[in-house]
Amino acid sequence: MVRIVNYKQRQAEDGKEFFVLEITGGIELVPSQSTGQFYATAKKAYIASTFDEETCKALVGSEMPGSIIKAECDPYEYTIRDTGEVITLSYRYVYLPEEMKNLHANVNAFSKNGHYEELREQQI
Repeated sequence: MVRIVNYKQRQAEDGKEFFVLEITGGIELVPSQSTGQFYATAKKAYIASTFDEETCKALVGSEMPGSIIKAECDPYEYTIRDTGEVITLSYRYVYLPEEMKNLHANVNAFSKNGHYEELREQQI
């Protein structure tokens, strides 16, 4: 499950304004690279919406089925607020709806020998 924790107004390239919903996943414990001690954190992502500000405000606190996953993307520069250091990242966090998490390919639908062959039920 993810929770809507905030919303923000953004501007599209054509100048039109819209709102995005800020969502967070569940709590995760991550070891510090410098001390080895664990700290609590949560992944954060944004979802574009067609809602007006009043609707976005009413949705804060709502939960939705799904999760936030790390997805590769084109490299971009990111400035660390605390230090001012500029780093290059090639991933972002995105929302994955619950119904998308369980999509699996049917391995029986693919040829195992490189040739098409109709599948037949085998009786034991």
